[in-house]
Amino acid sequence: MTWRDRDGKALTDYPCPSVAVDVAVLTVRERQLHVVVVPTERGRALPGTFLRPEENLADAADRALQTKAAIVDLTFHQLRMFDAPHRDDRGWVLSMAHSAVVSTRSLSATNECVLIDNGRPASPLAFDHGEMVAEAVLELRERYAREVDPALLVDEEFTLLELRELYEIVFDRPLPKDTFRRHVLGSLEGTGTTSAAGGGRPAELYRRLPNATLPPSAGAFLLD
Repeated sequence: MTWRDRDGKALTDYPCPSVAVDVAVLTVRERQLHVVVVPTERGRALPGTFLRPEENLADAADRALQTKAAIVDLTFHQLRMFDAPHRDDRGWVLSMAHSAVVSTRSLSATNECVLIDNGRPASPLAFDHGEMVAEAVLELRERYAREVDPALLVDEEFTLLELRELYEIVFDRPLPKDTFRRHVLGSLEGTGTTSAAGGGRPAELYRRLPNATLPPSAGAFLLD
C-alpha cells in the first residue's frame, strides 16, 4: 500500500533534489593553511560526489575522497547542509559539506591544494565551495580554541615555539609568546628532554595531556 499525505499525494508526486557530499580537507603546507582541491569541468572544486541508492552520507564522502583525490582512511565529520535552490547550475542539488584536517605528510605530492587567505580560498572554487571552506576554517579554529592541536598537525612531542607557530597558522595572526604559553601550559606535560632543532638554544619538549582541554580564557584569547 502506497503512503499518501492529506492531499492524497505520494512521495513520488513531489519533486526531489539530488543529494551530494563535498569534503573540505584542510592541511598546512609551506607554513600556511591550504585546502585540497580537484579539477572539474567547472574549475577547481572540493572532492565530492552524488549520493547513491542504499548509501549513507559518510560512505559517499569516503568514496569521493578515494576516487577524486586518492585519499583513504581519513577521519572527517559533517559541517552542515548547503541548500540554496540555485547553488548548482545542473539542477536542484543539496550538498552536505564535510570537513577534515590532515597532516601534509599524509597527502600525496600529486594532491593539489589552494591557499587559504583570511579564512577563505585565495583562488575561486566551483559552486559554493568557497563558503564551505570558510565554514571549515571557522570550525577548525573553534576546535583549536578548545583543545591542544586536536588534528595532530605537530609531532607527538613538540616545543612551545612549534606549537605557537602552528596556532599562528590556524588563526592567521601572530600570538604573543608569553600569553600563549600561559594559556596552553596547563594542558601539556614536559617530556624531560630538549630539542636543538634549527641549531638554536635547546628548548624543552612537551606532549599533550590525555583528554586535556584548554581553559575558557584560551578560547577567548584565540578567538578574539
